[in-house]
Amino acid sequence: MPFQNKFPLHLPGEKSTENQNISLVAADVKQKDTTLGYYVSENGKLELKAKKEYNTQDFGLFSDILNLFLEEHSLSKPSRISIAVPGPVLNGKCTTENLPFDLDIELIRSRTEVEHITLINDLEAMAYGLKGTEDKDFCTLHKNSSTTKGNVAILAPGRGLGEAGMFWDGECLRPFATEGGHSEFSPRAEDELELYRFLKAIHGIVSWESVLSHEGLFNVYRFVRDMRRQEEPEWLTQKLEKGDCHKVIIDAALSGENRACALTVEAYVDFIAREASNLVLKLKATGGLILAGSLAVKIEALLKMPSFYQTFVISDKMENILKSTPIYLLKNENAILTGAAYYGAFGKH
Repeated sequence: MPFQNKFPLHLPGEKSTENQNISLVAADVKQKDTTLGYYVSENGKLELKAKKEYNTQDFGLFSDILNLFLEEHSLSKPSRISIAVPGPVLNGKCTTENLPFDLDIELIRSRTEVEHITLINDLEAMAYGLKGTEDKDFCTLHKNSSTTKGNVAILAPGRGLGEAGMFWDGECLRPFATEGGHSEFSPRAEDELELYRFLKAIHGIVSWESVLSHEGLFNVYRFVRDMRRQEEPEWLTQKLEKGDCHKVIIDAALSGENRACALTVEAYVDFIAREASNLVLKLKATGGLILAGSLAVKIEALLKMPSFYQTFVISDKMENILKSTPIYLLKNENAILTGAAYYGAFGKH
């Protein structure tokens, strides 16, 4: 069965004549960069006509990015705009410290003169993005022999920690957003309690995002380096000072160049397994767990190791549910943009 068919999504407007032959701009807005795509719908599908990435910090309003995109590609004003945002959407607005501007449907409508505008959480959009995936976009980390219909969990460690779910209504899956990444980190062993105390002194409240994100990976590395007295050679210090610390740490770990980095990534994989297990149990996600995000993709080889799965299935009484949950890795980096487009085009009748 194609992966896309494993996740039948609730898109009630897919066959509506009102949603055919419309133009739509979808956006994946992130702290560092914003990607826009211009789509046209036909027969329940979307065709991408133009796409470009912009530096988010260069703009004071989202509408400025949109207008520049349309101008550079000589595109007409779209019928609809659908924006995936890195935060909660409340009453048509998203305010987050991660962006240089707030996102407000009414403000965007007034500045673009486009009536049909939607805001959607980026992990919820990623779930809708499964509609546009192919088999090559997935990797099966754990296959379950029995096929159980049910809810699906999505865990995506990247610049932040995204968590979302898909509710199985008996016929299809209905994506929904959560802010579970901001729930408090819970230490299990004595060394994790030491990590908790280390991070509490820095952050006050220690969330799972404080551990499972770009910054979180560096947090774990600092703990290993400083509290476990692991050596940081000069070449590593120089690379870390240049930025993108998460990439430097993972590369040094996978190559075996540095023990501190190896210990960091080993702990990191364990923490991903732990929080993935928590999310599956909270959502009763018998339909599957999908791991995504830049960090998960970068450590694919380690997620395939037996130690990840062995940690994932540890539970007081619910090992049977965890062992029956298939686990997939989503590697399509355009899933959020695609999902925003499908939601904007077909999310409503």
